[in-house]
Amino acid sequence: MENIRKDWNDIKSNDSWSIFKIMSEFVEAYDRMSKIGPCVSIFGSARTKEENPYYKLSVDLAQRLAEKGFGIISGGGPGIMEAANKGAQKGKGPSVGLNIDLPFEQHHNPYIDQQHNLEFDYFFVRKVIFVRYSQAFVIMPGGFGTLDEFFEALTLIQTNKIAKRPIVLVGRKYWGGLITWIEEVMLGEEQNISDKDLSLFKIVDTADEAVAYIEDFFSSNILSPNF
Repeated sequence: MENIRKDWNDIKSNDSWSIFKIMSEFVEAYDRMSKIGPCVSIFGSARTKEENPYYKLSVDLAQRLAEKGFGIISGGGPGIMEAANKGAQKGKGPSVGLNIDLPFEQHHNPYIDQQHNLEFDYFFVRKVIFVRYSQAFVIMPGGFGTLDEFFEALTLIQTNKIAKRPIVLVGRKYWGGLITWIEEVMLGEEQNISDKDLSLFKIVDTADEAVAYIEDFFSSNILSPNF
């Protein structure tokens, strides 16, 4: 037991120094992102191939949003993230990648603007930057990370930690089972959320629907950083 406590104390003694690295990531990201303007984050799987319909839809959607004046933020990697950045460049809008070093599947894609390619070591710092500088959140089909990003945005809006922003789930076939479970179990059986919480997001199938929903929202709401 003494050895365990000694090892723990040795590790703990380095904690305060890590604060400086965390601070440096925040400072650099705040400085660079504040110069870009209003953005939309597009989340989705790194494993989605170029021939997948959702990849093509992501390119189209990102291009349309960029043409409307939004920058596009992705996680910087391949798959849906690559599609989002490709669409941003096609639409001649800022193409931002919030890249993070992972042991598999992550490398920054070639469609990120060089000046807008940010590198992170900490997931939580990266998530703060996504939330602060996104005027809307588009959730394409993805895995655990995509779910994490969806529920992070949803929770912050539900608890009034950030102002209401459009959250768009793309793909009724993909997300339908999750939404049914939320309605029938989370809301219906267990009453862990309220009816009004279901209005915090919208599920669509097309780029037209997603763009129209975001445009309609900002016809009566201001564009501003979220906190």
